[in-house]
Amino acid sequence: MPGRVREDLMPHIPTEPIGSIPRPPSLIEAVSATRGEDPALEPLYEQAVRDTIEQFEATGSPVITDGEQRKYHNFWTYCVHGLPNTAPDGFQIPFAAGHVRRMLRLTAGPFRYQTYADRYLDAALKYAHRPVKQAVISPSALSLMYPSEEIQGYSREQFLEDLLREHETEVRNCLRKGAYRVQVDFTEGRLAVKIDPSGELLHRFIDLNNLALSRFSAEDRTRIGVHTCAGGDRDSTHSADVDYAELLPSLFELMAGCFYVALAGEKDPVRVLKIIRDHLKPDQFVFVGVINPIDPRIETPAEVCDRVLEAAEYIPLAQLGTCDDCG
Repeated sequence: MPGRVREDLMPHIPTEPIGSIPRPPSLIEAVSATRGEDPALEPLYEQAVRDTIEQFEATGSPVITDGEQRKYHNFWTYCVHGLPNTAPDGFQIPFAAGHVRRMLRLTAGPFRYQTYADRYLDAALKYAHRPVKQAVISPSALSLMYPSEEIQGYSREQFLEDLLREHETEVRNCLRKGAYRVQVDFTEGRLAVKIDPSGELLHRFIDLNNLALSRFSAEDRTRIGVHTCAGGDRDSTHSADVDYAELLPSLFELMAGCFYVALAGEKDPVRVLKIIRDHLKPDQFVFVGVINPIDPRIETPAEVCDRVLEAAEYIPLAQLGTCDDCG
């Protein structure tokens, strides 16, 4: 047909998932009854991972995850669950719905991971036929485990060195085993501005995460991305009231190859897109969220399409992607 644009010549906007998928009710019930630590749960976890990957691939998604089925406590402390030198009365994260989540508090040295995320990657790769990305928690999030008063015989400096080593080990393991991308979850970035409006805490977080990223080659960093959002727990956020303008300029100072930015739930997404446009560096890539998963209303395909096209008005196509499960 005259004037029709060939689809194979149209610009391609890539998409990646953030990757968290609801667990099946049978697994939730079993985990609740055993606190998730009974070896008898292993077949249920395996089945949940296999089913998640099968259904994920059936959607046509070019990149998949294991749905974080095995991170049964949360995405934040999966790697330190069971660490004996901790107490449950750590840093508090208040959510808009009124509930509070608490981190573990380190009580003595040394700091060590109990689980590396490449364990989850191993399980996913057994069933996947498409590229698999793996999410890991950021060093800055785990840095909140160290108490305000110094631990006798274990300085904050030694803790941070141990933390960076453990994070580096985890990320290297994932890259070596073939993760398409390693996604560093940095949801505490926006929260940092809420806790400390001066920006000092955020800058400390950025510096710490850059120390971690600097341990990797430029080539490796193209496979490392950073995810930011306002939190999502019981359909509630911890920092949606914080202006993105207080976070995004600092976010793009991170030495990561790409960024995943929740967008669809923002009151003024165009303003956010303009901030991204003004601070995104030429060698950086940004995936913007085009579906709001904590809104019970299901968006129409036309709405999602409009959000993608709107983003393309402000972000260069060569640097733009979308994610459809963190908006």
